[in-house]
Amino acid sequence: MTLAAQTPVNFIITRDRKVAEPFYRDTLGLPFVHDDGFAAVFDLAGVPLRITEVPGHTPPAHPVLGWQVADIVATVTSLRDHGVVFTIYDGMDQDELGIWTAPDGKAKVAFFNDPDGNALSLTQA
Repeated sequence: MTLAAQTPVNFIITRDRKVAEPFYRDTLGLPFVHDDGFAAVFDLAGVPLRITEVPGHTPPAHPVLGWQVADIVATVTSLRDHGVVFTIYDGMDQDELGIWTAPDGKAKVAFFNDPDGNALSLTQA
């Protein structure tokens, strides 16, 4: 038996689901599927995303979820219009939108946080 053909499930941990849910639903535009009493479940391009509350959650320093996008400038601009603030890291040489371009020019990445401080990213490659 292998898990290669099975549907993955993604998890985001939050301290407060009532704050996280509107961010993922309204700000990021993810379709809400249902609340099963343990998590708010969203459709992440056909894959379940469970927003689960854990009191005292401390977000990790690294991204926990990211999206591959066709047009990073358009996506960043749209998300900024919805109130998302993109993270500018010291020494990373990002542009005014917060987009970093890889030295070979093939990939562009932007970072932002959800209300709990979980790091999220966008990548255009």
